[in-house]
Amino acid sequence: MKGRVRALAALVALLAGEAAIAAAQPAVASAAAAATAPAPGGLGAQLAQTVLGLLVVVGLIFVLAWLLRRMQGSAQRGAPVIEIVGTRAIGPRDRLLLVQVGKEQILIGHTPGSIEALHVLAEPVEVPAAARQATPEFAQRLLELMGKDQKDKT
Repeated sequence: MKGRVRALAALVALLAGEAAIAAAQPAVASAAAAATAPAPGGLGAQLAQTVLGLLVVVGLIFVLAWLLRRMQGSAQRGAPVIEIVGTRAIGPRDRLLLVQVGKEQILIGHTPGSIEALHVLAEPVEVPAAARQATPEFAQRLLELMGKDQKDKT
């Protein structure tokens, strides 16, 4: 009987030891996971860093676009060498263009697949300033609504 009590005590001690080891392992595993996982304040810091980086990139895009616009504007200060005097749609995707190059005017046919010079005019056609506007009405109206005047570009 003493042997059975000792065996039972050894079994209880063994089970208690196993339970203690099993209880300690999740605590160690959760401590290791807590060490590798970001702290609650760390998540906010990561989010702030991401937003700040995004703002820097977007700001850089705007600055470069502004610089590009300024550089293109300075290159076009002089009188334009090639100017579209008039345009006429002759189909859904086909148009005729009257282009002035220096003192010479050229009638051009434009299709989606090609551009061809149809005729070089011996005498330039005088076109009133109101009819010279090559921008469509919608584009002009959009520029007006945005606060930009088409006259500023020329």
